[in-house]
Amino acid sequence: MPGGLVALLDDVSIIARTAAASIDDVAAAAGRAGSKTAGVVIDDAAVTPSYVTGLSPARELPIIWAITKGSFKNKLLILLPGALLLSEFLPGAIIFILMLGGAFLSYEGAEKVMEKLGGEKHGKTLDDVIEDPAKFEKERINGAIRTDLILSAEIMAIVLNELSNDPIAENFVTRGLALALVAIAVTIVVYGSVALIVKMDDLGLHLTRKPTEFAQGVGRFLLKAMPWLLRALSFIGTIAMLWVGGGIIVHGTHEIGFDLFYDLAHSAEYAVQSATGALSGILGWATYAAISALIGLALGVVIALLIHKVIFRGKAAH
Repeated sequence: MPGGLVALLDDVSIIARTAAASIDDVAAAAGRAGSKTAGVVIDDAAVTPSYVTGLSPARELPIIWAITKGSFKNKLLILLPGALLLSEFLPGAIIFILMLGGAFLSYEGAEKVMEKLGGEKHGKTLDDVIEDPAKFEKERINGAIRTDLILSAEIMAIVLNELSNDPIAENFVTRGLALALVAIAVTIVVYGSVALIVKMDDLGLHLTRKPTEFAQGVGRFLLKAMPWLLRALSFIGTIAMLWVGGGIIVHGTHEIGFDLFYDLAHSAEYAVQSATGALSGILGWATYAAISALIGLALGVVIALLIHKVIFRGKAAH
């Protein structure tokens, strides 16, 4: 009996060591893959504050929490199973799904630019009289979750692509766990950061009531800076949608054998790198990002015109 117990304990210890090694493998694979998503994570964090800009401060955190829950559902219930199934049975379809997402982001960004330049507005904005605040808030949350779905799809696709080249993640279960780990970590980082950003004005107000002059000065600075910061983030969010959307189109069309956009963007990137010396890396990347955004803007304008001038007006005529 004691011998049997010792053998059982040995088996348990082997299983435990194997499980620990598997966890290490998942964490290592997730870490390497997740590091490649930094650009899209920044875009996501820049886009989201625009959905609470101008709304009641009391509703900011509830709205962010609602978007966060939607983001978890997007990543873990929709994209994770879909990504795993596609990677296993139909890997060639992933690029086309991503390009549809890129087209949607380009359309969203272009529509915002057109509205800013005096174009026709579509849907309620903060400049309009909001007759039903609850409905307007729900529309904003739904819009944020739709945008998150596209950005999350790009994140998951980047991670999946990195995992496909990682021998550790050849196992289906390890690949799935690594995807889930990155999805959870990214969501917490993005929406935790957004919550901190949108509540900084409350922190500023709190500091103005402190007895020290330094704290009061910091508080006044935060109160004055926050409206400008949120407007800047709204602007950055629009640029981010165009950049990411256009970047997906540039990469996707290259993958299917149409190299015009890819060659244009990379030729400009290399030309700038060759001419700028010490700053070549940063300026080359900025050039590539700018051209991607312009391609996204052009595509988005075409889609917006088709939707609002052709499809919607055609329906109205009937």
